[in-house]
Amino acid sequence: MLVLHNAGFSWSVALLDSIISNALLAATCMLVTLTLQHYLPEHNRYSYLVGLCASLSFLWLVISRSVLLVFLKEGSEYDSYFSQSLLLRGATGFLIISCTALVSVLWYTLKDREETEKRRTEADQLAKDAELNNLRQQLQPHFLFNSLNSINALIGSQPQKARTMILQLSDFLRGTLKKENTEWVSLEEELQHLSLYLEIEKVRFGHRLSANIINDADGARLPVMLLQPLVENAIKFGVYDTTGEIEIKIHAAAENGFLTISVENPFDPETSTPKTGTGFGLRSVQRRLSLLFARQDLLQTRSEDNHFITTIKIPQS
Repeated sequence: MLVLHNAGFSWSVALLDSIISNALLAATCMLVTLTLQHYLPEHNRYSYLVGLCASLSFLWLVISRSVLLVFLKEGSEYDSYFSQSLLLRGATGFLIISCTALVSVLWYTLKDREETEKRRTEADQLAKDAELNNLRQQLQPHFLFNSLNSINALIGSQPQKARTMILQLSDFLRGTLKKENTEWVSLEEELQHLSLYLEIEKVRFGHRLSANIINDADGARLPVMLLQPLVENAIKFGVYDTTGEIEIKIHAAAENGFLTISVENPFDPETSTPKTGTGFGLRSVQRRLSLLFARQDLLQTRSEDNHFITTIKIPQS
C-alpha cells in the first residue's frame, strides 16, 4: 500500500489494491494448505509442489488483475503500473505461497508420522496384550492337567482326599476366573490365592510338602498369577527329585522401589540338576516381565547350599 502511494496513487487506490491482492493471496495460501492436508507429495516428487505453487501464483496474478480492473479502468495509469510490477508481484506471491506450502508439508508430515507411530504403538500393545493373555491361558491347563491326574490317582486308594482336592480345585479355579480381566493385584490377594494352590498340592504330596510364606511388603502390587509358576517350579524340582520332606520358602520384601520375591526349594544334587530357566514356568514369568517392563534382568536364579532360589523384582512406580 505504501509503495503504491509513494508511486503517486491515492490512498483509496493503494488501499483497494492491498485489500484485494492480499485477500486473494490469503485464499490461495489456504487452498494450498487444504490441498496438502489431503495429499502429500512423495519424497522424489517435490517438483510437483513447485509446479503447483508456480501455477497458483500465476492464477493469483490473473485473478487479482481482473478483479482490480473491475474497480479501476483498464488502460489507465494504474493498469500500466500493474503491468510494470507484474514480475515483482509474481515473485512475492510465489515466495509467500511456497513458504506456506513448505510449512504445510512439514506440519502434515509430522502429524502423519505421529499418527503412524500411534498406530504402531497401539498395534504393539495389542500384540503384547495378546501374548500376555496367551501366557496366562497356558498356565491354567498346565496346572489343571497335573491336578486331574493326581485326583485320578487318589480316587481308588484315597477317595476322601480326592474329594477334598476336587473341592479345593474348584475354589482355586473360581478365584482364577474372577481374575481373568485383572492385570495387577495386591500382594496379599496373590498370596491368598497362592495359599489355596499350595493346599491343593499338599493333598497331592501329603506331609512331604510344607510352605513358609513371609510378607514384608504390605501394600505392594504385582501382575496377577505371577507367583504360581515359580512355586510350581519349586515343587516340581523339590518334591519330585527328593525323597524326604521339603519346605518351600517364599519371601516378599520392598527394596529400593521394587517388590522383591524369592522362592526357595531344596534339591538333591545327586539326583537332580536344578534348572536355570529353561522350563515353561520360568520362561513364562521371564517373558511376562519382559513384556510388561521391557527389561531382561527382573528374574534371576541361583543355587546355594543345595537350595535352588528364584528371585523376581517388580517395579512399583
